[in-house]
Amino acid sequence: MRYIKGSPGKGLIYSDRGHNNIVGYSDANWAGDVNDRRSTSGYCVLMGGNLISWKSKKQIVVARSSTEAEYRAVARDTCELLWLKHLLEELKFCELGHMELQCDNQSTLHLWVIWNLCVINT
Repeated sequence: MRYIKGSPGKGLIYSDRGHNNIVGYSDANWAGDVNDRRSTSGYCVLMGGNLISWKSKKQIVVARSSTEAEYRAVARDTCELLWLKHLLEELKFCELGHMELQCDNQSTLHLWVIWNLCVINT
């Protein structure tokens, strides 16, 4: 909404691609700030192939590895995906398709799978 408000005469074009799948993309740059060594993480969320949410923010702690920085980014993106899902369901916006989360760090993906298996099996 801030983009639309701050860009009069411009807009966002959304097209119907025949599905309502929600996909989140997550990334982080480990220790990207040379002054305080904190990482910046960001995400974007697409619904039906259309961008509906995005954010980047410096992490509040210094990550000890790229895996930790990426894991924090994935956790934040997961919260956003769940919030959006509940919001769209409450608004009865549409029948939602499946949700997916993309991350480019293999060690983070393996850690995420192991953690979820532990939570499911407890």
